[in-house]
Amino acid sequence: MRVGGLASGMDIEEMVNKLMEAERMPLTRLQQQQTSLTWKRDAFRSVNSKLLELDKIMLDMKLTKTYKPKSVASSQDGAVTATADANAANGSYNIDVTQLAKNEMLISHDGFNKDDVTFEEDAEYVFRTYNDDGTEEEHVLKVNAGDHLEDVLKNIGKASGGRVRAFYDDSSGRVVMETTRTGIYHPSENNTADDQLPEIDFDEDNALFNDIFGMKVESQAANAQFTYNGGLELASKTNSYSINGIHFEFNNRTEGNARLTVSTNVDDAFENITNFVEKYNETIDAMNQSQTEEKYREYKPLTTEQKAEMSEKEIEQWEEKAKSGILRGESSIRDGMFSLRQSMQSFVETDGEYNLLSQIGITTTKNYLDGGKLEVDEDKLKAALREHPDDVYTLFSNGEEGNSRGLIHRFDDSLDQLRGRIERKAGNSTNTLENYSIGKQMKNLNERITVFERRMETVEERYWSQFTQMEKAISQLNQQSDFLFSQFNG
Repeated sequence: MRVGGLASGMDIEEMVNKLMEAERMPLTRLQQQQTSLTWKRDAFRSVNSKLLELDKIMLDMKLTKTYKPKSVASSQDGAVTATADANAANGSYNIDVTQLAKNEMLISHDGFNKDDVTFEEDAEYVFRTYNDDGTEEEHVLKVNAGDHLEDVLKNIGKASGGRVRAFYDDSSGRVVMETTRTGIYHPSENNTADDQLPEIDFDEDNALFNDIFGMKVESQAANAQFTYNGGLELASKTNSYSINGIHFEFNNRTEGNARLTVSTNVDDAFENITNFVEKYNETIDAMNQSQTEEKYREYKPLTTEQKAEMSEKEIEQWEEKAKSGILRGESSIRDGMFSLRQSMQSFVETDGEYNLLSQIGITTTKNYLDGGKLEVDEDKLKAALREHPDDVYTLFSNGEEGNSRGLIHRFDDSLDQLRGRIERKAGNSTNTLENYSIGKQMKNLNERITVFERRMETVEERYWSQFTQMEKAISQLNQQSDFLFSQFNG
C-alpha cells in the first residue's frame, strides 16, 4: 500500500492516477481497436451462419424429388398404399393382393406351469433357421444348470441372432416361438403349402423343444401373393414390393383390384422451392443490412470505467450504435451479394421451356433497397411445375458444366466461394487466431497491449518514486525549518 502526501499535504495517489490516465490513452485506443475487431469478426461469422443455413438445403435443391415429388392415391387404402420416386411415371396401377406375407409360429401343444420347469445340468440344444439363399444356419442354445425358463427363452433370441423370438404366455401356460421376419426362406422342392418345410427346425431327439416345450407349428410362414396390372403374378417375402419406382405396402388382402394413382404433387414442389426462396431472402437481407446500416463513428467501444458509470440499458444502446455499420464497405460481403444475385439471374441453355428464373414466376422485387430479394408468382410457378416439371428441374439442377449448368449449381458454387472468403477473413469457432486475417490482427494487438501494460507499470513506479523523493525532500526541509525555528526561540 502506497501512502503519499504526509509531508506535502498533496493527494499523491490522485495525482498519479491523473497522470496515468493520460499515459494510458494510447492503451485505451488499442483496447477499443481490439473490441472493434472482435465485433467485426462476430458480425462476419453471423453472416456466415446465415450462409451455412442456406448451404444446408443445397443438396435437396439438386434432387429430382424436390421438383417432382409424387403422391399416390389408393382406392383401397386399408389394403394397399404406396409411395413413388420422383421418376415414377404418372398414371394408374392395379394391384390384386390374394395373400399377405406372414411369419412362422410354433406353440407348445400342452400348457404347463413355468415354475415346474427346472434345468439341473448344463446342456446344449441345436436349432436351425435359414438364410436368404435357402441354406440352413445352425444355432447352439446353451443352457446352464439353475437357469430359469425366462433366461432360456431370452437366450433363444440371442442364439438365433435375432431371427427368432421366444416367450412364455402366462394365460395359456404355453411357450411361443416365432420368426421375426415374414416369408418363406426354407422352400420345399415343389414350393407348395402342402409340402412346405419349417422355418424353425430342430431334430426329433431334441429334448428341449420336443419333450420339455412340446413345440409344434401353429402357423406356417407365407409369402405375399399379388397380381400387378392384371397380368404379372408376383410374390414377396415381405408385405412390401417395389416396381418401376413405386413402393407398395400391403396391409390386407384386396377385394379384387385396388387402383393406385400416381401424380406429381405440385403443392409439395411449390413449397420446396418457396422455402429455398425464403431462406435466400433472409440471407440477402442480412448481407444487405450490413452494407446499408448507418455507421456512427463517434460511438467508440466503451472502456471498463465508462461502463461502470452507465446502466445496462445505456450500455446496450451505446453498443448498438457502436456496432452499427461495422461491415459496411467490406468487399467480401458486397461482391458476394452480387455473385449470388448473378448466379440466380443468369441464362441457362436448355432444350426445355425455361432458360430464366423469371419464366417460372420468380423475379427480383421492384424495390431496389431490398438488395435483390426474390418474389414468387404462385400461379405462374405452379403452372410450370404442373405442365413442365422436368424443365423446371433442368433449369435449377442440371449438373453439366458451362452455359447449361443449372441455377442451383451456379448458386452453390458462388455460395461456397463466399463462405471461403469470409472464413479466411473471420475464421470459425474452431480456428486459432493464426488461422484467419482478423485473428492475426487481434493477436498483434494482444501482444502490443501486453507490452504497453508492462510499460505502464514501469511508468507508474517512476511517478511514485519521484513523488516519494519529493516527499522526502519536503520532510527534510520541514525538519530543518523546525530546528532553526527552535534555535531562534531558544
